[in-house]
Amino acid sequence: MEIESRAQAFEDALRRAGVRITRQRAALLRVLAAAGDHPDATQLHQRATAEGAGVSLATVYRTLTALNAQGVIQKLEFEGEPARFEPADGSHHDHMIDVETGEVMEFVNERIERLQAEIAAEMGYEIVRHRLELYVRRRR
Repeated sequence: MEIESRAQAFEDALRRAGVRITRQRAALLRVLAAAGDHPDATQLHQRATAEGAGVSLATVYRTLTALNAQGVIQKLEFEGEPARFEPADGSHHDHMIDVETGEVMEFVNERIERLQAEIAAEMGYEIVRHRLELYVRRRR
């Protein structure tokens, strides 16, 4: 999804939640829409500040909470890391987290998807949703 249309979708979700769209909040939404990584609240605050938006960290947290409640972003909570966020408009993917650098990488693997479905079926279930996180480090 294009950055401007994603930012607009975020804005629309906030309006539905009864949140007023201030200049600072609109700037934060553009920063979030443009994020190609999985930023945490502090990183989003720093990026919005660098863009000249005088947004408070409290506003960042309130905005992220509202967007998450509206289902337009996902809150990712990885072991030992602050919560990170990503748009919820993408296709399904899993995550690998480098335990040494904190880098988060997205991946899709059809064999893993098939195996999970097979295991669930063998136990008499079907998968409704799932989340897979692999904590990794580079081989030495």
